[in-house]
Amino acid sequence: MSNAAPPSASASVEAMTNALHTALFPSGDGGGDARALPREDAIGLVRRHLSRYQAHVREEFEHHRLGGAEAGKLLAAYTDGMIRVLAAFAMQQTDIDSQPEAPFAIAATGGYGRGLLAPFSDIDLLFLIPDVPEGQGEDVRACVEYILYFLWDLGLKVGHATRTINECIAEAEADTTVRTTLLDARALTGSESLFSMFQARYIVACVRAGADRFITDKRKERAARHHRFGDSPYLVEPNIKEGRGGLRDLQTLYWMCRYTFGTRHVSDLLAPGFSELGLLTEPEAKRARRAWDFLWRVRFHLHYVSGRAEERLTFDVQPVVGGRMGYTRHGRQVGVERFMRHYFLTVREVMRLTLVLDPAVLRQALGPVANAPEADSQMRDAGFTVLDGRILPQRGTSFEDEPIQMMRLLDWAKKRKLPIHPMAMHQLIRWERKAASLRGDPETARIFLDLMCGDPPDRPQRASRGEVAEQPDASPSFHLMDEGRRKGNAYWLHILNETGLMGRLLPDWSRVVGQMQFDTYHVFTVDEHIIDALRILGRVEHGHMADEIPVAYDLARNLHSRRALYVAVMLHDIAKGRGGDHSEIGSQIALYVCPELGMDSEETETVSWLVLHHLLLSHTAFQRDIDDPKTILDLADIIQSPERLRLLLLLTIVDMRAVGPRVWNAWKATLLNELYMRVAEVLEGSLATTERDVRVERAKAATAQWLMEDGMNETDVQHFMGLGYGSYWLSFDHDTHARHARLISESERMHSPLTVETQPLPARGVTEVTIYAADHPGLFSKIAGAVAIAGASIVDARIHTMTNGMALDTLWIQDAGGAAFEEPQQLARLSLLVEQALTGRININREITQCGRRLSGRRMRAIHVPPRVVIDNRASNTCTVVEINGRDRPGLLHDVTAALSEQKLQIASAHITTYGVRAVDVFYVKDLFGLKITDKGRLDRIRTTLLAGLQEAEAAAQRQSSELESITI
Repeated sequence: MSNAAPPSASASVEAMTNALHTALFPSGDGGGDARALPREDAIGLVRRHLSRYQAHVREEFEHHRLGGAEAGKLLAAYTDGMIRVLAAFAMQQTDIDSQPEAPFAIAATGGYGRGLLAPFSDIDLLFLIPDVPEGQGEDVRACVEYILYFLWDLGLKVGHATRTINECIAEAEADTTVRTTLLDARALTGSESLFSMFQARYIVACVRAGADRFITDKRKERAARHHRFGDSPYLVEPNIKEGRGGLRDLQTLYWMCRYTFGTRHVSDLLAPGFSELGLLTEPEAKRARRAWDFLWRVRFHLHYVSGRAEERLTFDVQPVVGGRMGYTRHGRQVGVERFMRHYFLTVREVMRLTLVLDPAVLRQALGPVANAPEADSQMRDAGFTVLDGRILPQRGTSFEDEPIQMMRLLDWAKKRKLPIHPMAMHQLIRWERKAASLRGDPETARIFLDLMCGDPPDRPQRASRGEVAEQPDASPSFHLMDEGRRKGNAYWLHILNETGLMGRLLPDWSRVVGQMQFDTYHVFTVDEHIIDALRILGRVEHGHMADEIPVAYDLARNLHSRRALYVAVMLHDIAKGRGGDHSEIGSQIALYVCPELGMDSEETETVSWLVLHHLLLSHTAFQRDIDDPKTILDLADIIQSPERLRLLLLLTIVDMRAVGPRVWNAWKATLLNELYMRVAEVLEGSLATTERDVRVERAKAATAQWLMEDGMNETDVQHFMGLGYGSYWLSFDHDTHARHARLISESERMHSPLTVETQPLPARGVTEVTIYAADHPGLFSKIAGAVAIAGASIVDARIHTMTNGMALDTLWIQDAGGAAFEEPQQLARLSLLVEQALTGRININREITQCGRRLSGRRMRAIHVPPRVVIDNRASNTCTVVEINGRDRPGLLHDVTAALSEQKLQIASAHITTYGVRAVDVFYVKDLFGLKITDKGRLDRIRTTLLAGLQEAEAAAQRQSSELESITI
């Protein structure tokens, strides 16, 4: 594979370049007055030439006559010709063309130096000038400026440097980035002798500097870049250039090999000749070449679709790029998911290549590892040895003939705390298909579970609470991909997954490898999400997240069903992407997977039950009223066992924590903890099952005593005791009741028609807002509108009408980042907006519309969120539960609650949850007489009206987003 333009295109490049030369030099090279062509005319000619060749490359690429890398080479070849002609024109315009040889040289550097350009990439140029005394060479600098201004006037982005040879060597010595850029310097035009001298001196300087520093710097640079772009290669909106497993990783491998082995181009790195070094087989090099071209094709499409140098595959462009590349629906899987799965499998191929080549380059550059551990007799008897501190099979040990040796290799690596040698990784990848014969094998199952579950926290070799348990390495120079994410059990799970062994041992796993979920809630692919959940479970169990999730640490210390929990975490999303309820399908999968892993019938039943109900606690905590006794009793009836409750809570916590960094917060932790405690009380047979009236009387008595001890007079206490209905007394603790009593007493003493009290609760991640006002239809809708205008989100609400006709509404709100809404100016503005909304001094709908216009519509519109309304009369004995699903947007809660008010419904409580761009708002409602709605006709009307309103709002939002996008473009 050459880095020159494709042979079929060479003639076109030459012809178009000659045509440009003829147009700029109408009298020929040596005759006529070149200056007779004005600069503006020349710019027009070159601009038309630029447009023609860019359009030609685009047409050839989009009609699939060129691959991605081929298109990049052709674009670079056309650019080469243009710059050569432009340089000749500039030299004539600046009177330096009469010299025997050009007094400077122009070289392509960076990616352009490698002979590749993306449609909107920078053109990196080095203007190499002679080292002359100060005051001389002004004509050369004038010519360089002429060329640069000409290119800028064409609208091109140019990365440029003007240096002497000495300056190049000095800059390269001081800065590895400059050294990398110059590594691929390629002469375009000008003084051949000057460029040859530069090349000779640069090579000598590189040899003298040695490869060790360069490689160390590139690896540090790669690690920092990975961290900057999300660390994981399986982000659902990846950066195809800078992200892990992207083009830059392949280029980094090339730079390291270029410095160490002398490969000239990326294609040399992946060519058959490179396999002679024993590092890559020809089939593996072929897969790597496919990955290289696939990523370049994606990059070209991404640039053309975006109209700029965009490197991130965001949700809005994924369907477009996938469609342009021919990915259509296949079975239940839509085209965009098929495309992104191919992308993630390609990324895995790049990572495999890195795992193999990275250590080999290091050994070549740095030599053998000093003081590396050696294999002991037991390891040698088992068929394994150690080289450079890394484990690998001995000669004569065949993974093809003895597939079990693949699992034993991992087992010994874990026992001896050794990383795996690249040659061993090579063989694991090469023979992974043989692992299918190990399904149901007891030894394989034991090793697999041991790798997945890790060591229990009571074993002495594990870190104690507060310490960081890390996968040891033989030498700091041999970190496996420099990855901080590869620690503990996740280290081995990533190896199992990236070698393909996991998919062979568990065929159902292979169906979720690279499987993305086309929404803005999940951050990772399904397989990466599961592995991260297992990693988090291991950290919770060993106390490394005790401060963040104390309840989980306390539960994990005394697990009786440890293996069952780990396997349930592994299988909880195993059925994603198959259509239907993935919980139900996953529970059925568990019934045959668990016995294959050597689990007994009790463990199998536990795993299947956990997978079936893994969303039960989160659904209840965030979408149901946990103060409603029926909610708790129904949950306890499903769970039945305290041990199952503990396991289910741990599964819920690690699942949520692994979805994404912003999903888990203190408020959700509080709700889950409260739900857990209440269900645990029921399962233990304590007072939670006491009759409602008895509980109400106890709450009132305790609050009265509290208030009397706090100094409130008996008359005011008795007045407050008569204000709340039964549901109010069961909704709050004694401290909150006391605060409400003081607020109401002060409001009545001041004859205030409206009182707003805010109390930030940072430990719970919310701010509690209490509003005491005269009750009237639409009150909560106006409050919700004011909160939206203030830039906050309501996550929970309790709405109570008191016996005196006043409303006591309690809201829990968060800012846009999911934290407490606590800045003094924010709280003051919120109180003012609530007052203005309730007194009619602001136009709520207009203000909310203005808020919506500040949001970008393109990315949100890419995700389809069909409106849905579900009405449930079984979840509560006293209320009708209305669940509304729709696109999250400013004012959604205001619109929905206004619609409920128009239907003559009272809202008792509201529970708001967002999953990316999807909002799930749940309301406990009653009719005007305080009763459940049971009439089927009325329920149908409510559902139809709400759904129509959601659909109309969604259509309006789509139109508004389209208008905003057209204005932006």
